[in-house]
Amino acid sequence: MKRYLIINADDCGLCDSANEAIFDLFRSGSIKSSTIMMPCPKAKEAVRFAAENPQYAFGVHLTMTNEWQANWPWGSLTGGKTLVNEEGRMWPENEDFESHCTYKEAEKEIYAQIEMAENLGMKVVQVDNHMGSLYGMNGRYLMLPKVFKICGKKKYPFRMCTTPKDEFCPEGVSLGLYKFFCYFCRFLGKIHKVVTPDYLILTDQVASLKDKATYEEFRDAFLEFHGNIPDGVTETFIHPAYDTDEMKHITGTWQRRYWEYLLMKDPVTHEFFKSKDIELISYRELLEMKK
Repeated sequence: MKRYLIINADDCGLCDSANEAIFDLFRSGSIKSSTIMMPCPKAKEAVRFAAENPQYAFGVHLTMTNEWQANWPWGSLTGGKTLVNEEGRMWPENEDFESHCTYKEAEKEIYAQIEMAENLGMKVVQVDNHMGSLYGMNGRYLMLPKVFKICGKKKYPFRMCTTPKDEFCPEGVSLGLYKFFCYFCRFLGKIHKVVTPDYLILTDQVASLKDKATYEEFRDAFLEFHGNIPDGVTETFIHPAYDTDEMKHITGTWQRRYWEYLLMKDPVTHEFFKSKDIELISYRELLEMKK
């Protein structure tokens, strides 16, 4: 079986620096997939670009947390009282979100974020989740089944791992729990008829990608790790952005984000995947393969 890789550009809609970098990557043919954070300050601009360019595969990056709320705040689309803190901002961490939210308000927010994109004229290709806040890892165990049910109703694929691979096990998660999670997601995908990739790589937790001194070191480590993906469909994600004062104001990870933009613009990256016979695809191709 052939090896396919989805490299999704997360966090579109966050700010101008992210939007413009991702738009440039699409225009230059450097990426095939991106998802938009609908509650964020520049979401409408991102959706407008997606609606005007239906040839590009855009999806919804379900956002329930606001980790940069001091420097770059946003709230809930629905005004759900359990989804925000006293300042009206979404909770900063997954644990905060899960300990405060109700299923009813979270489900309403999920629908609102997807339907905002639809109502603004965007062709939604897929759905995924910012920071894994809807995975139910901190006690809200019914959250993930609800997400699969919603995606099934909407007929959208969802980013999730359904086949365990030891080296893709997230940092701090036991191998046994990771395997159970994969099998559980495979079951949910089947009963709700939701298309998913086979494997998922959490790039923020890949040890070999951390603490690199130069862009070239980061690029080579990224390619080495992803050059060994198994047969089937693997998804990984990046957060490309320009290295602007805006981005530096928002997050201390601005350099990694700029390197991820450079990574996808780099001819070395695309030549590498061709040499490894790894085809870069979007969820559109995945859906065609699953028919």
